[in-house]
Amino acid sequence: MDQLFDVYRNVMHQTGFWNLGWREPVMWVIALTFVYLGVRKNVEPLLLVPIGFGALLVNLPMSGLMEAHHGLFWYFYHYGLQTEIVPSLIFLGLGALTDFGPLIANPKMLLLGAAAQFGVYVALFGALSVGFTPQEACSIGIIGGADGPTTIYTTVKLAPHLLGATALAAYSYMAMVPIIQPPLIRMMTTKDERSRTMKQLRPVSKLERILFPIMVALVVGLLVPAAAPLIGMLTIGNLFRESGVVPRLTDVAQNALMNIVTIFLGLGVGATMDAHQFLRPKVIGVYVIGLFAFTFSTVGGLAFAKFLNLFLKDKINPIIGAAGVSAVPMAARVAHREGQKANPKNYLLMHAMGPNVAGVIGTIVAAGFFIAMVGR
Repeated sequence: MDQLFDVYRNVMHQTGFWNLGWREPVMWVIALTFVYLGVRKNVEPLLLVPIGFGALLVNLPMSGLMEAHHGLFWYFYHYGLQTEIVPSLIFLGLGALTDFGPLIANPKMLLLGAAAQFGVYVALFGALSVGFTPQEACSIGIIGGADGPTTIYTTVKLAPHLLGATALAAYSYMAMVPIIQPPLIRMMTTKDERSRTMKQLRPVSKLERILFPIMVALVVGLLVPAAAPLIGMLTIGNLFRESGVVPRLTDVAQNALMNIVTIFLGLGVGATMDAHQFLRPKVIGVYVIGLFAFTFSTVGGLAFAKFLNLFLKDKINPIIGAAGVSAVPMAARVAHREGQKANPKNYLLMHAMGPNVAGVIGTIVAAGFFIAMVGR
């Protein structure tokens, strides 16, 4: 009888029920909230659904999913995220999907993309002031660029223990662009400014489109070598698209490969949301400072657009400055909608795409600078 009881007790000790604490159910609620937002509210479903469900599974006691060299999710995280493969491949797909024509037609938009990185540096110094390490502060600051893959790449390099928090903050604020940005746009611009129409962009030749990714790769790769993996993948994907001679590679990068690496990205990020790592005061700080980062990035883009108008003969609509954050193409769509609310004949989408894609480049440069500055 005693032997039978010992067997029963041993079996019970190996179940998740026996090893369940209070943290795991809390994480289940958080994980299922992300699944709900993705499924029911259609908020970044391609990422929030796998991230949420991955977080749910990794918080099942005794599952061993993140056990080093054995757990399934450990392989997703170690070989996908820690080795830089997944974020870089995301940029390959993004480059193949992105039209840089509006930026080539109006290179001044590079300045707006740079100005919209203001929040990155505000958040960096804010995080340092409240006790985060330089590596952690850089990982949190990059959230202001509203670029999920760049945030993941930077955090894995500098503060991998914060990956779940920074990735979720970045993608959450990307999803909330239509909520966060319109009030800021209306606060910082007049109705007359929002009503301003802009001249149609000039046509961009095929030669310009082919030379642009090559030149960006050379300039950024030489200026900030630490950013070479991201900028390299972004530009080679765009070269596939614009050259027109590798349609099969372009199609794979835009569709099949992008979808596959998105699955690995979501599960890899979700795998880092272990209850003992995630439920800490620092995580709350990441979300709060990340919100300030995104807000100040939007404000920086708007303010600099108004500043440029002091010197430009052909005034720009300052709304497009808000599109300088790299949430492509959502921020550009928000700017376009705000312009049409003020003037139904206003068509700003292509103009806003210029600073929008410039913001992608700006965030990559900022990430490369941070990694070079404080990387171990």
